[in-house]
Amino acid sequence: MNPLLDKLQPYPFEKLRKLFADVTPNPAYRPISLGIGEPKHPTPAFIRDALADSLDGLAAYPATAGSEALRATIGAWLERRYGLPKLDIATQVLPVTGSREALFALAQTVIDPRRGDALVACPNPFYQIYEGAAYLAGAEPYFLNSNPARNFAPDYQSVPPQVWERVQLLFLCSPGNPTGAVLTLEDWKALFELSDRYGFVIASDECYSEIYFKDEPPLGGMEAAHKLGRTGYPRLISFSSLSKRSNVPGMRSGFVAGDADILKKFLLYRTYHGSAMGPAIQSASVVAWGDETHVQENRTQYIRKFRQVTPLLAEVLDVALPDAGFYLWARVDKLASISDVDFAKRLYAEYNVTVLPGSYLAREAHGINPGQNRIRMALVAETAECLEAAQRIVEFTRKLAAH
Repeated sequence: MNPLLDKLQPYPFEKLRKLFADVTPNPAYRPISLGIGEPKHPTPAFIRDALADSLDGLAAYPATAGSEALRATIGAWLERRYGLPKLDIATQVLPVTGSREALFALAQTVIDPRRGDALVACPNPFYQIYEGAAYLAGAEPYFLNSNPARNFAPDYQSVPPQVWERVQLLFLCSPGNPTGAVLTLEDWKALFELSDRYGFVIASDECYSEIYFKDEPPLGGMEAAHKLGRTGYPRLISFSSLSKRSNVPGMRSGFVAGDADILKKFLLYRTYHGSAMGPAIQSASVVAWGDETHVQENRTQYIRKFRQVTPLLAEVLDVALPDAGFYLWARVDKLASISDVDFAKRLYAEYNVTVLPGSYLAREAHGINPGQNRIRMALVAETAECLEAAQRIVEFTRKLAAH
């Protein structure tokens, strides 16, 4: 067996199951889960119809590069959304079967396994795929702790040069999971300068880009590169997905775009790996990327929900409306001294509400675990259910404080 598999840690939800294994939740309350970031808003009917209407295409093998119609639709969306110049859809756009598998696979393409000192830098807390991708590519992860004082962005300038010299790939997540923070143009400028100096590839995970709470949509990596005059998006690959945007996580449909030289090698890797999107999924993806009305309606639901739930929780937790995404990232010790793990376990036992301990989403690095004493709450259910969960959390936390 591949010994690198032994480096993989249990996924956060496996840790949560073990935490709850000996707990019987209070039967007076119906279960409400804010634990998993899985969209619960209904899938638009026109996407389901397009999928069903395309099932007669199952008798043909799909091309790994996807159909020209899908690449063209994705390219047009990128140009509209980010104000980009015309993209070469043959070389700068590639459909993928969800951003998760593509994030993992890019590391296998980029990392040089002959270098025993290779590092993959990533934010901390982080989407767990980043760490697993690093280990299975033969590299080690280097964690960049989020800093609440910097809107949860890491302090990239504090990383020693000898570390950057070993970094071959940098994972970013903007809007961030779990923090909801969005990188600024100044952040991007600094990161591009580091990439130019040390030669590492930037993988920009932007799957939450269409759920935001301000008038201005989140800045994307390719958009930042264009604004800074970086023709051809050197050493930059952006990832996006329909899962959150269109409420279709079960379709496993996304794309990567950016540096044509990297995508050429990535396509070669994917051809051997067998990562082709099914024809019916491609057809449904075309109509999904081509429509913005359902995206605006989805975003409106999240805005309404977050504006009702966040002030309630802010009474008892240290929490604020994020820049974007569908998570609240809250400190639990505002009113009572309690760890994130104990908070999650007792809340489940006493009020039948599931939240994810923040320390499960991070690793101890540079002397701290930046997820410690925080919880992640995914406000993915309908507004009424999220409000009920919030009211239970308020009651639970006030009870903690009273003792």
